[in-house]
Amino acid sequence: MASSGAFREVPYMGVIWVVSEAVKRGFWNGNPDWCNLGQGQPEIGEMEGAPDRLRNVLIEPEDQAYGPINGTDEMREAVANHYNRYFRRGKKPYTAANVGIAQGGRLMLSRIFGAVQGKMGYQIPDYTAYQDMMDYATPRLEPVLISTTEENNFSIPSSEFKEVAKNLDSYLVSNPCNPTGHVIQGGELASYCETARETGCVLLMDEFYSHFIYEGRNPGCGPVSSAEYVDDPETDPILVIDGLTKSFRYPGWRMGWVLGPSHIIETLGRAASAIDGGPSRVSQRLALRALEPDYADQETSALRVMFSKKKNMMVDRLTNMGIRCLESESTFYIWACVEDLPEGYNTGIDFFWKALDKQVMTVPGTFFDVNPQPGRKEQQFDQWVRFSFGPSYDNVDLGLSRLEEMMEEVN
Repeated sequence: MASSGAFREVPYMGVIWVVSEAVKRGFWNGNPDWCNLGQGQPEIGEMEGAPDRLRNVLIEPEDQAYGPINGTDEMREAVANHYNRYFRRGKKPYTAANVGIAQGGRLMLSRIFGAVQGKMGYQIPDYTAYQDMMDYATPRLEPVLISTTEENNFSIPSSEFKEVAKNLDSYLVSNPCNPTGHVIQGGELASYCETARETGCVLLMDEFYSHFIYEGRNPGCGPVSSAEYVDDPETDPILVIDGLTKSFRYPGWRMGWVLGPSHIIETLGRAASAIDGGPSRVSQRLALRALEPDYADQETSALRVMFSKKKNMMVDRLTNMGIRCLESESTFYIWACVEDLPEGYNTGIDFFWKALDKQVMTVPGTFFDVNPQPGRKEQQFDQWVRFSFGPSYDNVDLGLSRLEEMMEEVN
């Protein structure tokens, strides 16, 4: 029998741990008796105002073969056109050479971490998968934590980024941010991009929630992307990472992309030749239909309307339970502090176990304390919870009702 010492200890991603604990109690995906307010995917079914879900694809003979490492020419061109239509009117356009395709967002991030080196800045809280990706990129990579505060919505002001970027080779951030729901946009985002040009610090912008944008209690007018503030797609040190997983509600297709200077796209393709071998031709053929302008506009507009309703419901009801919610301008998450709840409910992990008894799943905040090794040992965000309004409206409603009943029992 092989020694367990042959494998390193791999950390759980927060959502995976939550699901594994719920499964022990009878949860399975789609179980109507459960409310997964921890889920990292949006609802995937038919939705009011949205176009019909895409359900079929004709597989051509050439689809049986390996495809190009960075994606088919048609798919790369479609992604470039998608961004040019939203963000590059009157500006130098992206071309197919500025686009790389991968079988999902985490795989695209894996390609990036397979090639990146030097000092990489990051903030917390942020997407849990970054930690292990940083770990397996050592010793090429030196992660550098840039501190944030609740007063700044756990984000780094552009004026501060201008200073710290001088000492970094790259900076990675989810924007819009998972888990906080904060989005760097407008002048702040323009300043970030200008700093990248001035310093050469490569911006690695994980924009998977780019269309989940809200203005107060109303749906936003459209998506947010650093692509809008790129001067020259061929020279600006800015990578835009996104896909169909969140904003188009097709997580099972595993379809992600990156936009940036063509020489970096080529480098990431070379990394892909060893990491994954390139994306599925079938998935790309289907994805072309989702990116058709009329379909894309109808889908993402309906998404903002529906998810704005769910956000408002969740914020109102969590607040009434005595839970402090960080202002959310994007994503389908609420980052909330439970410190004012009664003893036994006032940490993320305590709240998780109590909610699990009600067949409601949440994600303790400590999972978003990205802490690559070797590094600091103190644990942060132990009184924070990420709540998801990704499920359908009725399921979110039911989950909140169960949490309300739970808190009524102790008050």
